[in-house]
Amino acid sequence: EIYLRTRMHPTVAGFPVGLRVHSFDHLYEEGASFEEVYENIVDTVISLGQRESGVVYGVPGHPFVAEATSPEIVRRAEESGIPFTVIEGLSFLESLFSLLGIDPFPQTTLVDALELIIGHHPPFPPNAPAVIAQIHSPSVASDLKITLMGVYPDQHQVKLVHGAGTNNALIESMGLYEIDRNQNIGLLTALYLPPLESGTSFEVFQEIVAHLRAPDGCPWDRDQTHQSLRSYLLEETYEVLAALDSADQDALREELGDLLLQVVLHAQIASEYGEFSMGDVLLGIHDKLIRRHPHVFGDLDLDDKQKVLENWEKIKITEREQDENKASGVLEGVSQALPALVQAEAYQERVNRVGFDWLNIQGVFDKIEEELTEVKEAVSPVDQEAEIGDLLFAVVNLARWIKIDAESALRSANVRFRERFEDLEST
Repeated sequence: EIYLRTRMHPTVAGFPVGLRVHSFDHLYEEGASFEEVYENIVDTVISLGQRESGVVYGVPGHPFVAEATSPEIVRRAEESGIPFTVIEGLSFLESLFSLLGIDPFPQTTLVDALELIIGHHPPFPPNAPAVIAQIHSPSVASDLKITLMGVYPDQHQVKLVHGAGTNNALIESMGLYEIDRNQNIGLLTALYLPPLESGTSFEVFQEIVAHLRAPDGCPWDRDQTHQSLRSYLLEETYEVLAALDSADQDALREELGDLLLQVVLHAQIASEYGEFSMGDVLLGIHDKLIRRHPHVFGDLDLDDKQKVLENWEKIKITEREQDENKASGVLEGVSQALPALVQAEAYQERVNRVGFDWLNIQGVFDKIEEELTEVKEAVSPVDQEAEIGDLLFAVVNLARWIKIDAESALRSANVRFRERFEDLEST
């Protein structure tokens, strides 16, 4: 007697006559999710294993390769004191690598398609090859290609491997965009995803920066500190803004790379001095994004942008209260180094989130009129400077009310003025 996770495998046809074969295939039709199916299988096998006669449980291939139930059964058996024996089988991987004629070392990533398609971005570096298993239907292949094409070109040449380890093994080469059109997709289908060029990986980029800082690296890069890089960080940020203003996507791609270099350089310097690592940077922003988006990663129901922003501000206030080194005021966290227009908009946005704002836009217009009158009436240079500042602050608030970025609006006005004046000069 044997219990199989599934009968859907070619080896089942070769079982001895007279062997009583049970399977859990019916659970796949009844279960709401794979997790529920696997939990039911494990519970049943553990229960059967407590019999005096025990139980024989079989899975396709190796019991610890692309197999969710076996590790959990072993763990539960150990906890319950149930003796067990694991008989190793040949996984599909050995045959797959032989069919492809490749050595999986040192970088091949192994991925479950069913896990990959519930995400939104491939969880592995594109400069490393990948084997993606469990592509059991065209619908899975369709979801898979959509996720992969966020990183890989549509025409990227891949290989579908069907029936690795069986007499009917088949390899088909095609463009990534074509995989869900394949007529041979079945329970034993996997995808081999060749790597993109080396420079596409964040890890390789980190290695380049670390090399530049190494003893055999670049004298200029080795000499840099957090403080010496300040001006470059500011410069690269403004160049990104200039690329955005020009709507030049090639320039934006290049300038984002230059800005990323500054981020990685600072992380590398910090790592060398034992301050923090890039992993710490990524973990910090990872946790912050999840913590500040309970409506996405939790069960909080927020159905519009304004509610999201209000909740965001509440979360940040709580974070500041929990951090003894930070003040907990609403305006805390707005950098004093920001350009004045950006800082004014940030202040206004912060207080708006806690309800400190005009009831309607007419109040904003009235405030501008009031400040303009006070500018006209101001006499001393000190008063004039103060009133001009108040007027500018009120105008920034108007921009916020009508959902215009004041900094971008002024930059556009500068561009228009320059173009008009240059036209005058040329006539």
